[in-house]
Amino acid sequence: MSGPWPVQLSGLSAARKSTLFKRLLQEHRSVFGFSVSHTTRDPRPGEENGKDYYFVTREVMPWDMAAGDFIEHAELSGNLYGTSKAAVQAIQARNRICVLDVDLQGVRDIRKTDLRPIYIFVQPPSLDVLESRLRRRNTETEESLAKRLASARLDMESSKERGLFDLIIINDNLDTAYRTLEEALAEEIKKVQRTSCS
Repeated sequence: MSGPWPVQLSGLSAARKSTLFKRLLQEHRSVFGFSVSHTTRDPRPGEENGKDYYFVTREVMPWDMAAGDFIEHAELSGNLYGTSKAAVQAIQARNRICVLDVDLQGVRDIRKTDLRPIYIFVQPPSLDVLESRLRRRNTETEESLAKRLASARLDMESSKERGLFDLIIINDNLDTAYRTLEEALAEEIKKVQRTSCS
């Protein structure tokens, strides 16, 4: 695939990955584009096809997966989700850095392709901090909180797997974490800006 190098931005829930990404978009509006995933689940109220997801049928998506049209895909809660090559290429064709957001299995799948993004993982300083942030949200039952923490523990361990991520950002301070993220992408940002100006 040609165009600017994509960025694979992964992270734990409540690691504030989305906050970092939104700030990146605000400060570098014309540099980044977010890859819209495909899914076979039904749209939720307010969701738009092509903006939130590409909503496709359960019959069509497996054909596209078998044809090699997806760089990663997974089944979650009985629905298929995936990132298509075309979605990434559309962003690169606009001379933008494509930002991907997939789980760890998706990261492993992308590692097997020729995409070659910059792999970044965002995590809280500890599981205790993560638990505290999740409790402050007040959106979890004790049972769901226990499941999320167990899953987070596994993801934090997996993120240390050799060669899986190029950079792990410990988000203890939002400004410091943002500067680390921006510095890691500075070279690619400059490339896009130079190409856009020429």
